[in-house]
Amino acid sequence: MSLDQTDRRILGVLQKQGRISNSDLAEAVNLSASACHRRMQRLETDGYIRGYVALLDARKMQLPTTVFVEITLSGQADEVLDAFEKAVARIPDVLECHLMAGTADYLLKVVAEDTEDFARIHRQYLARLPGVAQMQSSFALRTVFKTTALPV
Repeated sequence: MSLDQTDRRILGVLQKQGRISNSDLAEAVNLSASACHRRMQRLETDGYIRGYVALLDARKMQLPTTVFVEITLSGQADEVLDAFEKAVARIPDVLECHLMAGTADYLLKVVAEDTEDFARIHRQYLARLPGVAQMQSSFALRTVFKTTALPV
């Protein structure tokens, strides 16, 4: 299924106001409430909408430190990649893990309370990941821009 402009408007509004009522959403995209509801159901069924979440404030959750960790593995065999990916998915402080093209094999986004907390995460989890040959960590000094909204 391809998206039309109305679908894109619905998705755009939902990305910014996930708790908007169906009637308010329908009004915002110029549809009847029933037509809007049907489109939302279709967008969910077809997988365009994967779920609904609350976005938490990292500072208020006392996790203001963001660290990007580049990881190079000892090999590229499927078993090495699979073992690494399964292990890293179990680390609660890792928000994102990306398989990369370039100098590093993976890029992780990690949140921590501070540098001491990151040292704990490193010692307890990251240093024990299977297949790791090299790791380089970069601390974000300030977040200039951040969004979860995809361009629609």
